[in-house]
Amino acid sequence: MKLARLGPPGQERPVVVNAGATYDLTGLTTDIDGAFLASGGLAAVRAALDAGSLPELPGADALRVGTPVARPSAVICIGMNYAAHAAESGATPPEVPPMFLKTPNTLGGPDDPVAIPPGSERTDWEVELGVVIGTRALYLDAPSDSLAHVAGFVLANDVSERRWQLDESAGQWSKGKCGPGFTPLGPWLVTPDEIDHTALRLRSWVGGEPRQDSTTADMIFGVEYLIWHLSQYLALEPGDVVLTGTPEGVALSGRFPYLSPGDVVEVEIPGLGRQRQEFVATEKKVSA
Repeated sequence: MKLARLGPPGQERPVVVNAGATYDLTGLTTDIDGAFLASGGLAAVRAALDAGSLPELPGADALRVGTPVARPSAVICIGMNYAAHAAESGATPPEVPPMFLKTPNTLGGPDDPVAIPPGSERTDWEVELGVVIGTRALYLDAPSDSLAHVAGFVLANDVSERRWQLDESAGQWSKGKCGPGFTPLGPWLVTPDEIDHTALRLRSWVGGEPRQDSTTADMIFGVEYLIWHLSQYLALEPGDVVLTGTPEGVALSGRFPYLSPGDVVEVEIPGLGRQRQEFVATEKKVSA
C-alpha cells in the first residue's frame, strides 16, 4: 500500500493510493501518525480496500502532497552509512553506526520549496531511504526482529548546512541538519510488502544534472541491523522516522557547487517516488 497526506500545510487529508486511484481515509482516521500506526491502522486500511468501502477523493491530483507521516516524535539519522560517501567526506567507514537527530519541524512535503538559511554558503542535498516505525521498538533481541516494528519506507532528502554541521557544532552534527524544511519526505509511505528495501536505487539531480546514483545494497549497516542497534539505546516510537544515510555525490565532496537560490534538487527511489524542491533565499528578520 501507498499512504499519503494531501492538502495545504496543517490541513492534510489522509489517503491511500491503490491501482491508480486515490481513496479518502478520513472515515478511518483523522491523520497518518503514530497513534494510527500503533492502533493497527494499516490493517484497517487494507481491510477497507479489500471490502471496497473507501470513497475516492475527487481532484486528488491537484492537491499539494504533504509529508506521508504527521509530526513524528523523533527523526533519527545515521551518518556515513555508504563507504564511498564516508571517503568523499574525508572519513573512514564507521565500525558502529553514527547517530544524530533532526527536529520534527524539519519535515516538509516532497515538492515544497526549501529555504536556504541566512548566511549559508554550504547548503547540501542527500537522497536517503527512510524507515517509518509502526510499533514501539526497544531492546530488540536481534536484527531479525526489526521488520516486525516497521510500518513502511519513505523517500527523504536530508538537507544539510555543512558549515554548521562540521565547523560550528563541536562534533555534534544536528546544528547543520535542523533548518525549517530540511527534511522533505514522501510522497508516500510504502508498506514493506511492496518493495525490496535491500536493493533500491537512490538518485539525485541538481538542475537536471546527475549527482548521486547508488543502491541500498551498498549500505554498510542494513535496515534490520540499524533498527536493532538503535533500539539498544533509545525507544523508537510509532511514527518515528529513521534516515539510513546517503551515498556519494554530494557537494561536500568538492566535486559540485553547494546550493544557491533558484537551484532545483530532485531525488528519487523507484517504488517510493520522486521529489522536486526549489531552493529559495531567506531574509533574516531583524528586531526593531
